[in-house]
Amino acid sequence: MAEITAVVPGSPAERAGVQKGDWLLELNGHPIADVLDYQFYATEEKLTLKLHRGEKILEISLCKGEYEDLGLEFATYLMDEKRSCRNKCVFCFIDQLPKGMRDTLYFKDDDSRLSFLQGNYVTLTNMKDEDLQRIVQMHITPVNVSVHTTNGDLRVKMMKNRFAGEILRQMKLLARGGVQMNCQIVLCKGLNDGAELQRTMKDLEALYPAVESVSVVPAGMTCHREGLYPLEPFSPEECREIISQVEQFAAECRKKHGVGLVYCADELYIKAGLTLPRGESYDGYPQIENGVGMMTSMEEELNGELAYIQEDYTVSIPRELSVATGVAAYEYICRLVAKVEKLCYNTHIHVYRIENEFFGKSITVAGLICGCDLIKQLSGKPLGSKLVLPSVMLREDKDLFLDGTSLKELSEALQVPVELNDCTGADFLRALMD
Repeated sequence: MAEITAVVPGSPAERAGVQKGDWLLELNGHPIADVLDYQFYATEEKLTLKLHRGEKILEISLCKGEYEDLGLEFATYLMDEKRSCRNKCVFCFIDQLPKGMRDTLYFKDDDSRLSFLQGNYVTLTNMKDEDLQRIVQMHITPVNVSVHTTNGDLRVKMMKNRFAGEILRQMKLLARGGVQMNCQIVLCKGLNDGAELQRTMKDLEALYPAVESVSVVPAGMTCHREGLYPLEPFSPEECREIISQVEQFAAECRKKHGVGLVYCADELYIKAGLTLPRGESYDGYPQIENGVGMMTSMEEELNGELAYIQEDYTVSIPRELSVATGVAAYEYICRLVAKVEKLCYNTHIHVYRIENEFFGKSITVAGLICGCDLIKQLSGKPLGSKLVLPSVMLREDKDLFLDGTSLKELSEALQVPVELNDCTGADFLRALMD
């Protein structure tokens, strides 16, 4: 049951007489508990809505196009409360946040519905078998699963949840039901690396093709780990060993299945001091949102766009602008910018490397840079006509950095317009040339 907070003008629901303030109880006899029920059952062309209006129970029938939006809006996207995480993972990034930040940043999300609606990764530890059967019944796919290890005892230890050891059985249930899965392994030194990583990769390969891809990502460690599990970062040599292990396994998978299946995050290659793999190694970039192949994809797309620019292209008025990024991507971004400057005379682009003082200098990715560090480290620097930043620095659907600094505050502090790019080669080039 969910309260209808708005009815879209001209929509099938409005034409049928549904009103703001009605409570939606059922669609075609199916109880509506949340957004999954609503989206699944609302696709039919002929619908009967059971509504609660005041003290009355009404039934309204309507016809619409198949998959046409019914036109109802609810108080929340999920139509009920977001489900929080019941785990206490030894590598949890939220546990490593400093005190005094916005309350919403401390909320730990582990809502399976957001896995297939927004691509969030979930652990499945708060899901019962009937929840999994519901996913199968509704043909919801793919599901993004935070696996970390398939060793049940080790997973319980790492996640501090007695239900965490059921992961393989749960994934097999989903696989038998035709549900596709993308998986991630957050790698922790001395826990799920080495032989345990090999075991996990083999177990997940056994579920191919239901398991479509697996990313291997090093655990992020801030400088705010007081009282937490004593994790240690991987050294460059250890990163090279991990990459060698994963690439050897991926090569075997490619022989058997035609895809590598398991992929290392860009961060591992950078820490190891190794060249990033070529684009074809990523098999269509199924894990790009997890930082796997993002840099290779961006450079390949930029090269493709540059091919369409006339050689010795010159802007009529000399231009100066700036780009800021994290330590990990700095040299890579410098290389891309050099390509643009070479083709575009009269254009000068400053590239600034931002060290993460807010979370600690061991955090090198651009997506965790905060506004306060940008202001501190860019103040007084030549920035030109605008500052270009990757959109991953901002919280999703907001103009705020993780520390609460807004884009407007950043722009005012630095006295320069700020422009975001979506981390694709085409959009990055557009931001540099517009």
